[in-house]
Amino acid sequence: MIQVSDKAKSKVVEYMEEEGFNAATDFVRVGVKSGGCSGLSYDLKFDREKHEDDKLFEDKGVRILVDKKSFLYLIGTTLDYSGGLNGTGFVFKNPNANRTCGCGESFSL
Repeated sequence: MIQVSDKAKSKVVEYMEEEGFNAATDFVRVGVKSGGCSGLSYDLKFDREKHEDDKLFEDKGVRILVDKKSFLYLIGTTLDYSGGLNGTGFVFKNPNANRTCGCGESFSL
């Protein structure tokens, strides 16, 4: 399961509306791709369609899609939002990550 913090929820809704998406009917697509200084990086975008092999999660009214391959890397992850000194943006709190880079945008298992 993927969870969403209260701060992340409000920012997801805000950004979805800014980009013409509807948080009640559209999705946040979360994935993992090769890249970053630690080997794997997170990918977050908005989508209107669910693919056949996507896993669907809903937390606090946010509908999250994860492809089957990325799901194994993201089990138990919480999507949060930070507005602190280290930068502003979405933060992935991933219990599966053995190492993360200083910027928090990539990880390794």
